[in-house]
Amino acid sequence: MKKKMLLLNTTVLLSLGGVLSTPAYASTIQDMESQKSQIQNQRQDVQSNIKAASDELTRLQAEQDQMKAQLERLTIAEEENNKKAQKTEADIKETSKQVEQLEKEIKLLQEKLEKRNAILKDRARSLQESGGNVEYLQVLLGSSSFGDFVDRALAVSTIVDADRGILKETKSMQDELKTKQADVKSKLASLEDMKAELDEMTVQLAAQKKQKDALAKELKDKESKNEELKASLQSKDSSLANEQSTLEQNIKDQKAAEEAARKAAEQAAKEAAKKAAEQAQKAAAAPAEKADSSSAKAEAPKASSNDVAPTSAPAPKASNVVTVGNRWIGNSAYVFGGGRSQSDISHGLFDCSSFVHWAYSQVGVNLGPLGSVSTETLKHAGTQVSSSQMQPGDLVFFDTYKKDGHVGIYVGGGKFIGAQSSTGVAIANMSSGYWKQKFNGRVVRI
Repeated sequence: MKKKMLLLNTTVLLSLGGVLSTPAYASTIQDMESQKSQIQNQRQDVQSNIKAASDELTRLQAEQDQMKAQLERLTIAEEENNKKAQKTEADIKETSKQVEQLEKEIKLLQEKLEKRNAILKDRARSLQESGGNVEYLQVLLGSSSFGDFVDRALAVSTIVDADRGILKETKSMQDELKTKQADVKSKLASLEDMKAELDEMTVQLAAQKKQKDALAKELKDKESKNEELKASLQSKDSSLANEQSTLEQNIKDQKAAEEAARKAAEQAAKEAAKKAAEQAQKAAAAPAEKADSSSAKAEAPKASSNDVAPTSAPAPKASNVVTVGNRWIGNSAYVFGGGRSQSDISHGLFDCSSFVHWAYSQVGVNLGPLGSVSTETLKHAGTQVSSSQMQPGDLVFFDTYKKDGHVGIYVGGGKFIGAQSSTGVAIANMSSGYWKQKFNGRVVRI
């Protein structure tokens, strides 16, 4: 009987232990955890790509903003230079009218001078033929009385003075007309040179604007593609997030089912053990049999507990003048006569001399009133030095539309920084090409 009861208890415990130790749940959870880990890794990659796309979008948008600001500057510069070109054109027309009027006056004067010259030539010829002042002497000696002599003497004196006056007036008129003619022609030539410079500048600004427009479109296209990529990545991440959420819920449900099965098994084991104990008590009243039954009861919970899976739980310096202007490179535009108001400076609108004035003001050097600064004032602002002794910070001058028509700041290495009509503020090479041809050797040390 003891053997039968022991076999019964052992059979019950083994069968319950088999239920509690089945690998079905563990295998399913392990697979799902593995899938979850894979999805998490994929999401990390996707989110890293999303961040990269976001960073690229930020960079492109910043570049777009910078490009937009530069396009606005170029538009303002183009408008201002067009206004100046129109005014210069009007000045040229007005000066041309002055030249035409002056030429008419010159023609009339020339006719008048020719007549006077003819009179003077006749007088000179008469004097030469009579041997000097003989004709005048004959006039005086032919007087009939002393009073007549005085009258004739006064007449001769008047004629001589008149001749002298004609000569002086003629010379004065000739000198005055020559001066006016030279001044007006010089002004006209200067205006025509300025107009040519402004026309060229307008063409360059238009070309710059066209290039910037093309680049802005290219950036916009890149931005659109990057936004599409980002949206695609976000969609993929959302899909992976849904899969991860589904797996997490399945794992949770599976663990809950496992826990329920474990508890049911424990309860069944308890009931089976209890039933076995009751049967053992009825079958044998011996203390040994009771001990065996108690031993079986003690072993049952031990077996079930072993089958439960564990769970886890600056102050600026003068030497900086060659670099202070770098902030305007790519962020400025050339405006003839610009840079002489705070509004222009704030928008990066300079001409060559106003940029030099601004750069030196940033390092505490005053180059005179901003409103009247020009290449003419700057070339007298310091000490003239030989071009062979040129050093960074020196002013260098170029003959463009006029002598000393352009100025910049030497930065070393055969280069200078300045506001150029073709680029705005930029560093240019003066050791070769265009600027080498235009450099006139004038160097001013401030």
